[in-house]
Amino acid sequence: MSALRKIARRTFLIGSVAVAGGVAFGSYQIRRPHDNPLLDDLPDGAASFNPWVRIDTEAVTLITPHADLGQGVAHMQALLIAEELDLAENGFRTEFGLPAAAYYNRAFGSEAGADLAAVTPLPAAFLENAINTVAKLTGLQGTGGSTSVPDSFDKLREAGAVARETLKAAASAETGIPVPDLRTEAGEVVLPDGTAIPYTALAARAATIAPVTDVRLRDPGAWTMLGRPTHRLDIDAKSRGQQSYGIDLDMPGMVYASVKLSPRRSAVVDYDAGAAEGRRGVQAIFEIDGGVAVVANNTWRAIEAARAITLTTEPAAYPADQDGHWQVLSESFTDAHLDAVWRDDGDLDAATGDTVVTAEYRAPYVAHQPLEPLNAVALVTDSTITIWAAQQMPTLVKQIAAAGTDHDPDQVIFHNQYSGGSFGHRLEMDVVRQAVAIADQMRGTPVKLTYSREEDFAQDYPRGIAMARGHATLEGDRITGVALDIAAPSVIASQAGRSNLPISGPDSQITAGAFNAPYNFDAFRVRGFRAPELAPISSWRSVGASSNGFFIESLMDEVLAAAGADPVEARLALISDPIARGVLEAAAEAASWGTNLGANRGRGVALVKSFGVPVAEIIDVTVTDRGIRLDDVYVAADPGTVIDPINIENNIQGGVIWGLGHAINSEITYADGMAQQANYYDAEGMRMHQVPRIHVILRQNQTQIRGIGEPPVPPAAPALANAIFDATGQRLREMPFWNAIDFV
Repeated sequence: MSALRKIARRTFLIGSVAVAGGVAFGSYQIRRPHDNPLLDDLPDGAASFNPWVRIDTEAVTLITPHADLGQGVAHMQALLIAEELDLAENGFRTEFGLPAAAYYNRAFGSEAGADLAAVTPLPAAFLENAINTVAKLTGLQGTGGSTSVPDSFDKLREAGAVARETLKAAASAETGIPVPDLRTEAGEVVLPDGTAIPYTALAARAATIAPVTDVRLRDPGAWTMLGRPTHRLDIDAKSRGQQSYGIDLDMPGMVYASVKLSPRRSAVVDYDAGAAEGRRGVQAIFEIDGGVAVVANNTWRAIEAARAITLTTEPAAYPADQDGHWQVLSESFTDAHLDAVWRDDGDLDAATGDTVVTAEYRAPYVAHQPLEPLNAVALVTDSTITIWAAQQMPTLVKQIAAAGTDHDPDQVIFHNQYSGGSFGHRLEMDVVRQAVAIADQMRGTPVKLTYSREEDFAQDYPRGIAMARGHATLEGDRITGVALDIAAPSVIASQAGRSNLPISGPDSQITAGAFNAPYNFDAFRVRGFRAPELAPISSWRSVGASSNGFFIESLMDEVLAAAGADPVEARLALISDPIARGVLEAAAEAASWGTNLGANRGRGVALVKSFGVPVAEIIDVTVTDRGIRLDDVYVAADPGTVIDPINIENNIQGGVIWGLGHAINSEITYADGMAQQANYYDAEGMRMHQVPRIHVILRQNQTQIRGIGEPPVPPAAPALANAIFDATGQRLREMPFWNAIDFV
């Protein structure tokens, strides 16, 4: 256990630094709220009571600072404010707002604290508080890790309540009627005689009153919008093709750029732009870090010119061919690479039996491949840098943009945009660096940088490659011990290194979704082995759990099959957590588990807890003469309080489709140091005709509200693999499955 003690000490130091940082600033600095950024340029006659609400004579504007990546988070944030502010569903405007410390994410520490508590002597609450203290003091604004709902739930309702009570105070000052005799409804303060004063008419008076902060939040039983189906704010525009994304931006005098970057993620030795020079519309060609930029009078001409450029590059810093990547992982299951022992229940060495189950599982690199390729608009002047893009970490955008110029971060103005998908792609900052680098050479001219689809694939930082080795012993039908070892490069180190963030200690994502499996074996061990860095990687929807859920639930199915046990009943017998039990029971009930499906059919089950949310999925399949057909998916989840049941159901359905599609036919492989997949025809995802019927069962028994964007993904792959085994007897231990089996 010496390695574990070293890890515990190292992690303890991280926590100590966080706490010491807070103490250095003083408890007042920690507790003091950040300044309201909306007051900086507030027009005459307008009022703002906190960083999320601005009212003038024209409209009520709600600031929704979490990035909307298609998951509906702008709608969710607005609902939380509007519920307490008593606004009509269509009675307000929304803006993402400019980056500000007031919008720091209060939920980043929750999952990280719970994870680190598994390998330190420190309680999760202490670690969570330490991490959140650092987030506050650094003003870390960000969207990711399914934290938007947990971060927003309390503070945005409070923001709406403060605005409501302050507006009532303003109406009281205007009319002389005591506040207790006033009520609010649909964006108006209503007097006892029924006279209604619009909030917009009270803005000027409210601006002269100190915000009323002693407020009470409404009981959920009085909610009129939260917890009920609502009309999502962006659904009409998206349905009509009218929603504006970052890629749609245009402005006077704009020029258009694209890039040709080293496909090996290595230094460019030389380049030949002869075939690009003189092309119609091309205005400039110059070298940037990692490649070459082309500026033209429209995006298509810039992309076509960039394609015509040839690069001579250094070799890749990672193995040139895919087999070399797997070999590195295979060689990483050694004490020298042990990152942490994340679960160590009972005495595994004492576990004996007459049956031994061993298996090796593999999960490949997988691209993010959102529909909207990377893009950004940058305008650099001598005094400012202005950026328009869809990004998940606004705080880092300002720092990264300033780093390559003679500007300071406070001279950077960032306007976040709606994103046409991300799945973690918009956590990366390369497009910001490059747009600013190009615009810096053309000061005073707005530059719109757009990646080609092929460049977007080639330069993606994919989900990390991972390998697992499982071992279990059984005495008759009793499971005496289960061990799972997982080897993977550190996604946190890879990602943080590109953003110059100081990160140390073990990486929970190497085993996330596996070490916290809700099973109680007599002996159960999960170890993470940190492989050397290979191809640079990044967060991908559900991060480590997307692979580790496949590993642990595939192993579970193999072990239970060896024990001759029912896959659902045996799991339930091993679970003491009532929340996890509840979702598995709900999925089994919805699927009528135990009924005979008939000939040539099979079903599989998987249960994975990620980002604090247990999700159970049962998948039914049919064996046809052309391959496996997916029929039905029964998915049960418990994220706690549900804000909008329609939106959360859509997110769950999308997560299931995302997980299944990538498990079936998506991967990134390397040859000569370059990604071999260049477009959607190389990584199709799931076709419309392949999508099964998806039945969603929502439970709300968790006391702490959680996010749902990522948790539906991890159970999809193992549930499908287990269903295929049930139908055919064939075990699938490596994704994507289409390398071993056909699908229709």
